[in-house]
Amino acid sequence: MAQPKRSPGRPKAPAAAATAPAPAASKKRTIKRKENLSTTVEYEIPSRAGVVYMLPQKGITIYDSEKNTVREIRYCPNEPSIWVDEQSDNAIKESVAFREGKLFVPREKPNLKEFLDLHPMNMGNGGNVFKEVDKKRDAERELEREFKLTEAIAMVRDKDIQDLLPIALYFKVSINQPTSEIRYNLLRIAKTKTKEFIEAFDSPQVTTRATIQQAGDYQIINLKKDGVYWFDSNSLIVSVPVGQDAMDVMVRFCLTEKGAPVLGDIEERLDRLN
Repeated sequence: MAQPKRSPGRPKAPAAAATAPAPAASKKRTIKRKENLSTTVEYEIPSRAGVVYMLPQKGITIYDSEKNTVREIRYCPNEPSIWVDEQSDNAIKESVAFREGKLFVPREKPNLKEFLDLHPMNMGNGGNVFKEVDKKRDAERELEREFKLTEAIAMVRDKDIQDLLPIALYFKVSINQPTSEIRYNLLRIAKTKTKEFIEAFDSPQVTTRATIQQAGDYQIINLKKDGVYWFDSNSLIVSVPVGQDAMDVMVRFCLTEKGAPVLGDIEERLDRLN
């Protein structure tokens, strides 16, 4: 007897594709560093000093604030103190020489460093001969200067022109020229007066001065030598003392409690012109 054909049934599901493992996140390698701290202090004579310059030691006196008296100093390598009145009778003075305008003082000579730090010819004390070289400090100052310059340039590039117009008026840049020329002129100012340029954005004097200048340009007020007047009624707003600038006096007045309503009135009149 023939066997009945069996139903082929449900086809087998295809084998699941092997899931590839996610690549492991690469670990950022830490670069190890060791900051090398100098064991010597460098001093230099900025101006030309020749091959060898001998620092004067005879009769060098300075004011000692601790003892409230004037005392003499000199460098004697075998003495623990630089004060002459604290040195022994057999103290031997040693020359302090700058060679090619440089002098390097090792850590093992703290008395020489103290002598140089207190010497009246040191520029740090108001002298005009030599100074301590601090490369770390100089680098930090230069970095700060460069970062400030970058910030100022970014302001010229990114600020809305309406935010730049008060600054332009403050620095006496004409605002009646193409926007690109206003930004260009402000860029030059940002490079030469970086700190003042950045601080101008947060200065109430700058915005007030811009408002007053526009009020004068649009004949809302009249700035004269003897006072500032309303242009339409010629009534006095504030008197200008002899020898003072009317703009400066008006700016100071508007930033007082008494002058605040006047500034508000000027701003309303300027708004109506737009």
